[in-house]
Amino acid sequence: MSFPKLARCKPGETVVFSWITYKSKAQRDSVNKKIMKDPRMLRMMESMKTNPPFDPRRMSYGGFRVIVDNP
Repeated sequence: MSFPKLARCKPGETVVFSWITYKSKAQRDSVNKKIMKDPRMLRMMESMKTNPPFDPRRMSYGGFRVIVDNP
């Protein structure tokens, strides 16, 4: 399924695709803990309650495993 179709894009909307690569699950867990303690993230999460920058119901995410690595 295409990203625009998955996100149920309306005319004039843009789909954003991004990814983060971690060295290990331990590094990912460490980074996530730091992010959740960052005051900027806490402020953003608080403001999302009344003024979200996107519709989280249309968000899609997942984890992937590298099967081909071409450095």
